[in-house]
Amino acid sequence: MLVLFAQQMGMCFGVKDALKATEQVENPASTTILGELVHNATVQGRLQARGFLVQPERERSHLPASPQVLITAHGISDTLHNQLKEAGKSIVDTTCPLVRRVHKTVLHLQKHGYHVVVVGKPGHVEVEGLVGDLRDYSVFERPTDIRPLAAQKIAVVSQTTTPPELFAQVSQAVAALHPQAEVRIVDTVCSPTRERQTAVEDLLGKIQLLVVVGGRNSNNTRRLGEMAERRGKPFIHVEDASQLKAEHLRGYSRVGLTAGTSTPDDLIEGVHRRLLELGRLLQKQLVAVA
Repeated sequence: MLVLFAQQMGMCFGVKDALKATEQVENPASTTILGELVHNATVQGRLQARGFLVQPERERSHLPASPQVLITAHGISDTLHNQLKEAGKSIVDTTCPLVRRVHKTVLHLQKHGYHVVVVGKPGHVEVEGLVGDLRDYSVFERPTDIRPLAAQKIAVVSQTTTPPELFAQVSQAVAALHPQAEVRIVDTVCSPTRERQTAVEDLLGKIQLLVVVGGRNSNNTRRLGEMAERRGKPFIHVEDASQLKAEHLRGYSRVGLTAGTSTPDDLIEGVHRRLLELGRLLQKQLVAVA
């Protein structure tokens, strides 16, 4: 069995920087991570093993009791940031700079009278942070979600991990539904997301099966699997090597490997070793049968 790698995969610079920031925290037991630093169970487990406190994402609006708070790579609204400061919390801010750029963009658009449309997953922590300071906004995940808006000025931006093709589809649909409005489209899909999705697109034509490594609740990881699904290509989503079984690979001789932007290198390497191991096992079984 041949295993082909996507040319771009795994942790982006924003996630790596966030993890480096946690290494500088001197007293993890006095620090609450406001949600999940990244959407990866292994990373979360390692942080908790170091003593970090973790506040569930659904409770991010509640002020933690610890004296120090760590803001995750997904960012938070300025409103919540100010509440933490007013409560006297020491803040470690690991917000990805590309996410921070989108925050500034939506506030600028609101200031200039636009109804802001965010193309993204409703309820996702990044999206919640983006809209948390807006008075008038909409969140559409797909073209079928779009509804007529009364606004005369509409600006369309994106959650950073939205597939570029999907962003284009939703943006065009918003513009088509509002011919009398001024519609401004601002592409805020981040470059690491774009690079990883382009790499998967290139890989899909060369393989029979795609293996995607990453957290179950990682939006960008799920998107990689959806790309294969749209192309009619089978895929497997695993969080680590232990979830990969021989029956997943039976009948495939060319397998592609990719990973979401919150997936550590050691997990990718572990899945790669497991793929090779299972490939040898299946080959021996074929020889034995012959």
